Amino acid sequence: MSVTLRKIRESDLEAIMNWRMDPEITRYMNTDPRLTLEGQKKWLAAIRDNPDVRYWMILVDGQEAGVINLTGLTREDGVLGWAYYVGEKKLRSLKTALTLEMSLYDYIFDTLHKEALISDVFTLNKGVIQLHLLCGCEIMEEKKAHICKNDVFYDVTFMQMTRERWQQVRTGKKHESISFEKYTDER
Repeated sequence: MSVTLRKIRESDLEAIMNWRMDPEITRYMNTDPRLTLEGQKKWLAAIRDNPDVRYWMILVDGQEAGVINLTGLTREDGVLGWAYYVGEKKLRSLKTALTLEMSLYDYIFDTLHKEALISDVFTLNKGVIQLHLLCGCEIMEEKKAHICKNDVFYDVTFMQMTRERWQQVRTGKKHESISFEKYTDER
């Protein structure tokens, strides 16, 4: 299994749109959007011109699998947000998840020299919370009824990896390393 990343292309938009509207994916996200291809084209143009965000297409064995992104790149405090999903069910695996997450930590702290990476996870998404803990993340707080979606309130767990924490735990973490740097070459 090989995980690589590349810049999102216009030809990816239909797949991204379908993944993003898949109830299995959106059940763990803050929104259940109704997207259009025209709207996706506008979204792609907006993210290409936004220095505060970066998005990559995740490829597993050369097949488009999902999306990973960073937010907050222009923040002066060096704290970034991130999220990802693997929309292609047959390409999901623990190895892919570990590769993505730990390679992202290397990129954030060693290449971008940022201070912290934060994520918010629906508390009912126990598998992702366990994955983040396995990678060394720490729980910052849990907010009860923090997100209202379709008239249902969801608890959200906020998690963090800091530069200092990653330096402490990374030696015991083995993972396939992938490059996030190609993005800047293609921009």
